[in-house]
Amino acid sequence: MAPKDPLEFGGPLGAAALMLLLPATMFHLLLVARSGPARLLGPPPYLPGLEELWSPPALLLWLSWLGLQAALYLLPARKVAEGQELKDKNRLQYPINGFQAFLLTALLLGLGVTAGLPLGALSDLLLPLAFSSTLTAFIFSLLLYLKALAAPASALAPGGNSGNPVYDFFLGRELNPRFSSLDFKYFCELRPGLIGWVLINLALLVQEAELQGSPSLAMWLVNGFQLLYVGDALWHEEAILTTMDMTHDGFGFMLVFGDLAWVPFTYSLQAQFLLHHPQTLGLPMASTICFINAIGYYIFRAANSQKNTFRKNPSDPRVAELETIPTATGRQLLVSGWWGMVRHPNYLGDLIMALAWSLPCGTSHLLPYFYLLYFTSLLVHREARDERLCQQKYGLAWQEYCRRVPYRIVPYIY
Repeated sequence: MAPKDPLEFGGPLGAAALMLLLPATMFHLLLVARSGPARLLGPPPYLPGLEELWSPPALLLWLSWLGLQAALYLLPARKVAEGQELKDKNRLQYPINGFQAFLLTALLLGLGVTAGLPLGALSDLLLPLAFSSTLTAFIFSLLLYLKALAAPASALAPGGNSGNPVYDFFLGRELNPRFSSLDFKYFCELRPGLIGWVLINLALLVQEAELQGSPSLAMWLVNGFQLLYVGDALWHEEAILTTMDMTHDGFGFMLVFGDLAWVPFTYSLQAQFLLHHPQTLGLPMASTICFINAIGYYIFRAANSQKNTFRKNPSDPRVAELETIPTATGRQLLVSGWWGMVRHPNYLGDLIMALAWSLPCGTSHLLPYFYLLYFTSLLVHREARDERLCQQKYGLAWQEYCRRVPYRIVPYIY
């Protein structure tokens, strides 16, 4: 039997509740963003009927999008990287071609727009597309759960093999489910959802230009900031192989829905809001927001690069002088540089960027700040999970690290 983790998210009841709450929240945001009041905490303007949600053309478009990204995934890669060592001592191989897929998608999109593809019309299909992605997530998660029933114990994730079908369906039983060379989790983590997020943002920008004559400065900023973020993630795609999602969590509904539905249709909330609630943004305020985003991105990228460089080669001149704490596993914990300031400096950069993405939407509505509120709670929860796993893995060395670096995300605050 694979080792089991304590039940998280409130156990089976919490998992069942989240499987209802997360899709409901996503649809609530889609509906209120286009409404006049745009109240985050108020009821949606109406409840859409099945005829508004179910659309065979939208389903076909969504499946075509998944097929396109899967085809781009299978193209020859500029590099093939090895993942972390598994329980059976093997290492899986992963193509590093996410940025290549991003560029090819942009090229195909450009050719389509040149040929008359009505990109702005995509903004009118967000509800049926979100419904199709949610339906896909439930079906795909069920197939993954059934597939994992035949998987060997060495292939199971630590947390998703509790024996409770609801909980295991949510968290995911198998760590790295694959079909031939297609690694489902690795593919979904960065490809369809993140690139789809950029595509939806762009469609909303085009729609605004068609309605207003030109895109607003606020819409340009939101598109630019989030394009940078997605492009950075795909350029540094290899770094995802050491994240908790890849090394610890199974691939179940939590990640499937998050990757395929929540990311593209919820993370594009600011652009959705701006389409229906245009904001006037002056150059001084826009410059200030750009500065805030630049600070967040610098912290995020510098901290992640320092960590990734150290993991690849601790003798690299860029990190060789950093102070470390040895552990019983043979690995070392950085206790200086960015990782001596707080335990998760990359999270700090993430949160600063989240603020910058919301500020172009003004301060008259709470709705565009949902991402900041949600992401703060997500990162605090993720940090707590990471603390528990690191304590189990590194023991006394982790206790010493926490003593040396007492702040978790925000210096002198948290």
